[in-house]
Amino acid sequence: MFKWVLAGVAVLLVAMQFFQPDRSNPPADPQGTYEAMAKPDAELAAALRRACYDCHSNETRWPWYSRVAPVSWLLANHVREGRGHLNFSEWGRYSPQAARRRLEEACEEVREGKMPLRSYLFLHPEARLTPKEANLICQAVR
Repeated sequence: MFKWVLAGVAVLLVAMQFFQPDRSNPPADPQGTYEAMAKPDAELAAALRRACYDCHSNETRWPWYSRVAPVSWLLANHVREGRGHLNFSEWGRYSPQAARRRLEEACEEVREGKMPLRSYLFLHPEARLTPKEANLICQAVR
């Protein structure tokens, strides 16, 4: 009986690989990015790229495990939701008020330790923001 259950699980895992989510990075106007429009200092830009851009831009670096279901589904969903909340590649599409609100929310999330997500930091510890970097994000609101 155990062999049949194990075989069934194996078949299910293989079948899941045929249902891959979209892992594309949509094109973005280089002039409409956060960096082009807000012209942040180099330290802030580097922190955002390291800690935020994988989920909050159209420049996601898709690691090898993003091609293995069911992890691929989870990652694609995180990126889709992240881009929906804040997308540094499409900064020019936000009104000044919306852009400010998104930065205020980012400041709050970073200060409370909610961003970057713990699940992301587990595999990407280099994305952890220092208190100084969190303050830089909050200063960008001003």
